[in-house]
Amino acid sequence: MIITPEERSKRTVKIITQNRKARHEYMIVSTLEAGIMLQGTEVKSLRAGKCNLSDSYADFPSKSHNELYLLHCHISPYDFGNRENHDPMRPKKLLIKDNEAIKLRAAIQEKGMTVVPLSLYFSGPFVKVELAMAKGKKLHDKRADIKDRDIQREMRRRGNDD
Repeated sequence: MIITPEERSKRTVKIITQNRKARHEYMIVSTLEAGIMLQGTEVKSLRAGKCNLSDSYADFPSKSHNELYLLHCHISPYDFGNRENHDPMRPKKLLIKDNEAIKLRAAIQEKGMTVVPLSLYFSGPFVKVELAMAKGKKLHDKRADIKDRDIQREMRRRGNDD
Protein backbone atom coordinates (compact mmCIF):
# COMPACT_ATOMS: atom_id res chain seq x y z
CA MET A 1 0.00 0.00 0.00
CA ILE A 2 1.51 3.30 -1.13
CA ILE A 3 0.87 6.29 1.11
CA THR A 4 0.89 9.71 -0.52
CA PRO A 5 2.36 12.76 1.27
CA GLU A 6 -1.15 14.23 1.56
CA GLU A 7 -2.38 11.15 3.43
CA ARG A 8 0.71 11.19 5.65
CA SER A 9 0.11 14.83 6.60
CA LYS A 10 -3.48 13.98 7.62
CA ARG A 11 -2.30 11.54 10.30
CA THR A 12 -2.67 12.57 13.90
CA VAL A 13 0.59 12.87 15.81
CA LYS A 14 0.77 11.95 19.50
CA ILE A 15 4.14 12.43 21.18
CA ILE A 16 5.13 9.59 23.49
CA THR A 17 8.42 10.96 24.83
CA GLN A 18 11.09 13.51 24.00
CA ASN A 19 14.83 13.55 24.59
CA ARG A 20 15.31 17.04 26.05
CA LYS A 21 18.84 16.21 27.15
CA ALA A 22 19.89 15.75 23.51
CA ARG A 23 19.18 19.37 22.57
CA HIS A 24 21.33 20.51 25.51
CA GLU A 25 24.21 18.07 24.95
CA TYR A 26 24.38 18.20 21.14
CA MET A 27 24.28 20.72 18.33
CA ILE A 28 21.59 19.46 15.91
CA VAL A 29 22.78 19.44 12.29
CA SER A 30 19.80 17.78 10.58
CA THR A 31 16.78 15.62 11.41
CA LEU A 32 14.93 12.75 9.79
CA GLU A 33 11.91 10.55 10.55
CA ALA A 34 12.31 6.79 10.80
CA GLY A 35 9.98 3.90 11.48
CA ILE A 36 10.83 1.42 14.22
CA MET A 37 10.29 -2.35 14.46
CA LEU A 38 8.58 -3.23 17.74
CA GLN A 39 6.97 -6.23 19.38
CA GLY A 40 3.32 -6.15 20.44
CA THR A 41 3.97 -5.67 24.15
CA GLU A 42 6.35 -2.79 23.37
CA VAL A 43 3.61 -0.92 21.51
CA LYS A 44 1.19 -1.48 24.40
CA SER A 45 3.79 -0.16 26.84
CA LEU A 46 4.38 2.89 24.61
CA ARG A 47 0.65 3.62 24.56
CA ALA A 48 0.94 3.82 28.36
CA GLY A 49 3.87 6.27 27.90
CA LYS A 50 6.53 4.10 29.53
CA CYS A 51 9.68 4.91 27.56
CA ASN A 52 13.02 6.61 28.21
CA LEU A 53 15.27 8.02 25.47
CA SER A 54 17.77 9.86 27.68
CA ASP A 55 20.91 7.78 26.98
CA SER A 56 19.91 6.25 23.66
CA TYR A 57 21.60 6.59 20.28
CA ALA A 58 21.43 4.98 16.84
CA ASP A 59 24.28 3.03 15.27
CA PHE A 60 25.16 0.48 12.59
CA PRO A 61 26.27 -2.69 14.45
CA SER A 62 27.48 -4.41 11.27
CA LYS A 63 30.17 -3.03 8.98
CA SER A 64 28.69 -4.73 5.91
CA HIS A 65 24.93 -4.12 6.33
CA ASN A 66 23.15 -0.76 6.25
CA GLU A 67 20.82 -1.63 9.13
CA LEU A 68 20.44 1.12 11.70
CA TYR A 69 19.51 0.14 15.28
CA LEU A 70 18.31 2.22 18.22
CA LEU A 71 20.43 1.25 21.22
CA HIS A 72 19.92 1.87 24.97
CA CYS A 73 16.29 2.90 24.51
CA HIS A 74 14.36 1.66 27.55
CA ILE A 75 10.75 0.60 26.97
CA SER A 76 9.35 -0.74 30.24
CA PRO A 77 7.84 -4.25 30.21
CA TYR A 78 4.09 -4.29 29.69
CA ASP A 79 2.33 -4.56 33.06
CA PHE A 80 -0.21 -7.13 31.85
CA GLY A 81 2.22 -9.11 29.70
CA ASN A 82 2.98 -12.77 30.16
CA ARG A 83 6.18 -14.79 29.73
CA GLU A 84 6.36 -13.52 26.13
CA ASN A 85 7.01 -9.98 27.40
CA HIS A 86 9.87 -8.09 25.71
CA ASP A 87 13.36 -7.30 26.98
CA PRO A 88 13.29 -3.59 27.94
CA MET A 89 16.75 -2.73 26.55
CA ARG A 90 16.79 -4.81 23.38
CA PRO A 91 18.16 -3.12 20.23
CA LYS A 92 15.34 -1.92 18.00
CA LYS A 93 15.74 -1.87 14.23
CA LEU A 94 15.02 1.46 12.56
CA LEU A 95 13.34 1.54 9.17
CA ILE A 96 15.01 3.99 6.81
CA LYS A 97 15.74 4.00 3.08
CA ASP A 98 19.07 2.74 1.77
CA ASN A 99 20.20 6.12 0.49
CA GLU A 100 19.49 7.68 3.91
CA ALA A 101 21.42 4.87 5.60
CA ILE A 102 24.44 5.46 3.38
CA LYS A 103 24.40 9.19 4.17
CA LEU A 104 24.09 8.49 7.90
CA ARG A 105 26.94 5.97 7.87
CA ALA A 106 29.20 8.49 6.11
CA ALA A 107 28.27 11.22 8.61
CA ILE A 108 28.83 8.96 11.63
CA GLN A 109 32.35 8.16 10.47
CA GLU A 110 33.06 11.90 10.40
CA LYS A 111 34.68 13.10 13.63
CA GLY A 112 32.30 13.97 16.45
CA MET A 113 29.01 13.16 14.66
CA THR A 114 26.40 10.85 16.13
CA VAL A 115 22.75 9.95 15.58
CA VAL A 116 20.50 10.61 18.57
CA PRO A 117 16.71 10.24 18.88
CA LEU A 118 14.89 13.48 19.67
CA SER A 119 11.39 12.11 20.10
CA LEU A 120 9.25 8.99 19.84
CA TYR A 121 5.66 9.46 18.67
CA PHE A 122 2.62 7.84 17.11
CA SER A 123 1.91 9.00 13.55
CA GLY A 124 -1.53 7.55 13.02
CA PRO A 125 -1.20 3.85 13.93
CA PHE A 126 2.57 3.80 13.37
CA VAL A 127 5.38 4.47 15.86
CA LYS A 128 7.99 6.88 14.49
CA VAL A 129 11.34 8.17 15.77
CA GLU A 130 12.70 11.62 15.03
CA LEU A 131 16.45 11.16 14.60
CA ALA A 132 19.03 13.94 14.57
CA MET A 133 22.51 14.09 13.14
CA ALA A 134 24.28 15.83 15.99
CA LYS A 135 27.70 17.04 17.02
CA GLY A 136 28.69 17.14 20.69
CA LYS A 137 28.83 20.57 22.36
CA LYS A 138 31.75 21.79 24.41
CA LEU A 139 31.17 23.21 27.89
CA HIS A 140 31.54 26.82 26.73
CA ASP A 141 28.89 26.22 24.01
CA LYS A 142 26.43 24.98 26.64
CA ARG A 143 27.12 28.02 28.82
CA ALA A 144 26.58 30.36 25.86
CA ASP A 145 23.23 28.68 25.10
CA ILE A 146 22.10 29.08 28.70
CA LYS A 147 23.15 32.74 28.68
CA ASP A 148 21.26 33.40 25.42
CA ARG A 149 18.17 31.67 26.78
CA ASP A 150 18.28 33.82 29.94
CA ILE A 151 18.63 37.00 27.88
CA GLN A 152 15.67 36.04 25.68
CA ARG A 153 13.56 35.25 28.76
CA GLU A 154 14.46 38.61 30.33
CA MET A 155 13.57 40.47 27.11
CA ARG A 156 10.17 38.73 26.93
CA ARG A 157 9.53 39.52 30.59
CA ARG A 158 10.37 43.23 30.10
CA GLY A 159 8.22 43.34 26.96
CA ASN A 160 5.20 42.06 28.91
CA ASP A 161 5.72 44.54 31.78
CA ASP A 162 5.22 47.62 29.55
